Amino acid sequence: MSDQASFTLRRRNPDVLTCIANLSNDEVFTPPEFANRMLDTLAEAWAFNHSGANLWADPTVTFLDPCTKSGVFLREITRRLTEGLEKKIPNLTQRVDHILTKQVFGIGITQITSLLARRSLYCSRHANGKHSIAKFFTNETGNIWFKRIKHTWDGDRCKFCGAGKSVFDRADGLETHAYAFIHTDNIKARLAELFGENMQFDVIIGNPPYQLASDGGTRDIPIYNKFVEQAKHLQPRYLSMVIPSRWMASGLGLSDFRRAMLEDRHVRKLVDYERMDTVFPGVDFEGGICYFLWDRDHTGKCEVTTVTGEETIGPMARDLNEYDILVRDSRGLNILKKVRAAGEPSIINILSADKEFGWTSNFDGFRPDKKPADVALYYGRGGKRLVGGIARKDVTKSPQLIDTWKVMTSAAYGERGARPAMVLGPSFIAESPSVCTQTYLFFSVVSKKQAGSLRSYLNTRFFRFLVSLRKITQHATRATYTWVPQQTWDRIWTDEALDEKYGLSKDDIAHIEASIRPRASDDE
Repeated sequence: MSDQASFTLRRRNPDVLTCIANLSNDEVFTPPEFANRMLDTLAEAWAFNHSGANLWADPTVTFLDPCTKSGVFLREITRRLTEGLEKKIPNLTQRVDHILTKQVFGIGITQITSLLARRSLYCSRHANGKHSIAKFFTNETGNIWFKRIKHTWDGDRCKFCGAGKSVFDRADGLETHAYAFIHTDNIKARLAELFGENMQFDVIIGNPPYQLASDGGTRDIPIYNKFVEQAKHLQPRYLSMVIPSRWMASGLGLSDFRRAMLEDRHVRKLVDYERMDTVFPGVDFEGGICYFLWDRDHTGKCEVTTVTGEETIGPMARDLNEYDILVRDSRGLNILKKVRAAGEPSIINILSADKEFGWTSNFDGFRPDKKPADVALYYGRGGKRLVGGIARKDVTKSPQLIDTWKVMTSAAYGERGARPAMVLGPSFIAESPSVCTQTYLFFSVVSKKQAGSLRSYLNTRFFRFLVSLRKITQHATRATYTWVPQQTWDRIWTDEALDEKYGLSKDDIAHIEASIRPRASDDE
């Protein structure tokens, strides 16, 4: 190959992979700049573990993207190898063919992305086409495999990914989103089937699909965790993936995954972006995004870096399993430790459960106009707080809580990573007797005076800061309040009083004030 134009395409302005639109918020194309950031992190770890050696100058290292979409990781890896292997394989044609046939592999997630990835990597949708820069493939797919497969139904759900049969049992010719990498009991056998026997990958890297659409529920099903778990089963030297950050503190069905990640001493680096659009412009996915580097030969602390707005914090060496969740705010750990050292009971002891009275947010079995004999029922519609009425006999779940005074707050309040943050929506006092739908969580006390004291506590920056350490999405579950201690409900609480009680330093107070917006005492 005498003309190197094929490998200088990315230097033209603009790079075509910066111009394509995302398929959805669930299957997001990785910007080339961000892919290279991850590859830089990988190369640094390789050099550290190999006496300064250049990863891109090693002709034996193999790479797999098990969830390739645009092909950006494979393309950028190939570009780096093409430059790095120049001395070892001087002939460009031979060098490119060696890289594309022996070192770089991918699995497309859909038919269209497999074609896109081949165009990115081979400059042709057919690996053996006349325009392909690879000259030794005898098939059209090259090393980027895709084949439409079906889910394996166990009742009404797929046994591998949990997809609902009513949504994803699709006719021939339609995408099933049954991803090959995770739809198998034996991933090593699957890769041998795709790429040949005894195939061992040194590096697995990619940006997996994030979730599957729900089949009638209110929350979508996370799926990125299954790609991470499957990749670990292959025991590569390195694993790096970009995934939503919500696994750190929440996520439907992610408890086991979170525990495994926090206890995994092979996680060498973790870079966390509080806002997803910092990495993926125009993409709105609450909770932020992160990428990690898993190193088979590393068994120590993890270097954690947090990007919040224009500020980068870290890297800080941390034990990820210090708590049951990962506290994203590394600078807040000192404050948390001071508060927990007091050994006070958690406020969740007086906090309601989700659907405490058994009613979802769309419950309509009540009177919109409350009658004198009714119990007041608080509910939300269109972002507004409304009050209806319901007969006491119709409250069949948790009737013992009807006659308590309550401080209510919305169970969901989103700010998309804003800093400083409000964290929680406005609270209000619901007098006895009262109930509510799933729209609200509430704290129970016995008198109006106690309710006023409790509400003043909720309004403090201190209270909302402790909530923020566990709140990663708009939903604040009961567990989100775990680290907030109870107080005595006989006074109006202020931040100044709480700062003094817990011995917070000037730096601690400054950090809370920089993180949390003030709230007026009468803010409803």
